[in-house]
Amino acid sequence: MAGPFHWLSRRCAALFQAREGTAAVEFALIMPVMMVMYFGAAEAASLLTVDRKVQSIAGAMGDLVARSNKSISEEEITDYFQAATTILAPYDLTDLVQTVTAVSIDDDGETEILWSVRYAGDDLFDEVDEHEVGDSYDLPDETIAIATGQTVIVAEVDYPYLPLLGFVFKNTVNLHRSGLFMPRFGGRIDYL
Repeated sequence: MAGPFHWLSRRCAALFQAREGTAAVEFALIMPVMMVMYFGAAEAASLLTVDRKVQSIAGAMGDLVARSNKSISEEEITDYFQAATTILAPYDLTDLVQTVTAVSIDDDGETEILWSVRYAGDDLFDEVDEHEVGDSYDLPDETIAIATGQTVIVAEVDYPYLPLLGFVFKNTVNLHRSGLFMPRFGGRIDYL
């Protein structure tokens, strides 16, 4: 008896045995996943590269200032900021913000901001709103224990990273890195 069920089962068996176009269908199914993985890995690698560069800027800036002997001038610190900025090349430097703050720690472990300087774009700002001279500054307990009676140089870098393609990461990622440094020659570093 060759009814509709028999005809349907033969057609299904023939369909499962057919191999023409299988590779094209498999490729069409896997291609979007592969593209997301490829572009996502490229964007993640770029983000990681920029993050490491931002950390390097903070480290270089803090180290250069900490090497100063008792004082640092506006010209010197501007040169340091400009030199550290080149680390970010070839990425856009427009929104890069660098801040260096000198924090004094008294014998009781109390902190006080001695001075703070910010470099954004090509401009140097001697007054930083969130780091007012005379205010306290939150430092880790370990740093306070090591630097009691001395000065700590805090180097901070902020950079809004905009993904290259915007395929996987669509929003700006705000990167912030900082470093703590003790003056190489001890004591305090004044900003002139």
